[in-house]
Amino acid sequence: MSHFRDEIAEQPEVASRLLVNSRDAIARIGARIRETQPRGYLIAARGSSDHAALYAKYLFGARNHAVVALAAPSLFTHYATAPSIEGQCVIGISQSGASPDVVSVIEESKRQGALTIAITNDAQSPLAEAAELVLTLGTGAERSVPASKTYTASLLALALISQAVHPDAAFGAALSSVPAAMARALDMEPDVRKLAALVNGTRAIVLGRGFNFSTAEELALKLMETSYVMSRAWSVADFEHGPIAVVEAGIPVVVVDGGGAVATSMRSIRERVGTKGCPVVQLVDGKMGAKTRDVDPSTTVQLGSGLPEELTPISLAVLAQLLAYSVALSRGFDPDSPREIHKVTRTW
Repeated sequence: MSHFRDEIAEQPEVASRLLVNSRDAIARIGARIRETQPRGYLIAARGSSDHAALYAKYLFGARNHAVVALAAPSLFTHYATAPSIEGQCVIGISQSGASPDVVSVIEESKRQGALTIAITNDAQSPLAEAAELVLTLGTGAERSVPASKTYTASLLALALISQAVHPDAAFGAALSSVPAAMARALDMEPDVRKLAALVNGTRAIVLGRGFNFSTAEELALKLMETSYVMSRAWSVADFEHGPIAVVEAGIPVVVVDGGGAVATSMRSIRERVGTKGCPVVQLVDGKMGAKTRDVDPSTTVQLGSGLPEELTPISLAVLAQLLAYSVALSRGFDPDSPREIHKVTRTW
């Protein structure tokens, strides 16, 4: 068994620990955000953490009615022209907390007087030391180069912050059911494994929308770094504005569908690319924009966790990781040791 697969399996336990152990830190963060009343959120991240930031863009926008922007760290480093951050809450997300450009965003934001928060797995990291407030993920060591448990823990951490700022009983109850949803996703590994043959090529398109655009981005990254599949993720809305022109018979399309408000849009794109002769693989958690009899079990894994759409990126990330792992094995690659990649990447 690989480190990557082992760490995928650890995620329900990691989520359970985070729900309990983060209570004090989450309470402090929620209180400070309510106290400072930021005009919006600026999030600095790289790699998988950047996809967590994309999730926050939808989550904080929908639940907290806040404007969220993703930082351009090079403005703070190479160009030395940091924008004005007055009135913003600035969040840095990094599993290692050692990426100099993310740290630079937090340092400059703090210098400008902004509220700064670090989400990291290392409480002693430069990122944690730079920020006013720290939310430690507590996942334990992540030995595999591809992130798994630190990614889903970052998503859950962001959801906990959202809840702390605007508490809601139903959303709080849903948060407590996240570990069980992740465990259910793990139980569906045999079904996910069957899909690997449909993605076992050199190219792939991954589609999502809304909350699960982040999941599509993360799956595309995982396929590239573990299996060397040239994969690209798009929001369905952007895909239909031009990139759909690249679709041709034989190119696998993976649709990540969390149901909810975008379910009809997801059904439409499935049907459209299917008519082009593309093998369409579906990872679903939620009510699809289709009747059950229209779902082909040979190409679809349907979780049905009961989570609201806002939290399905966590459960669907587990399915996405399992798919990437299965594709890597089917292509004869070791997902623990992607070529040219190291666990900690220091970019400026």
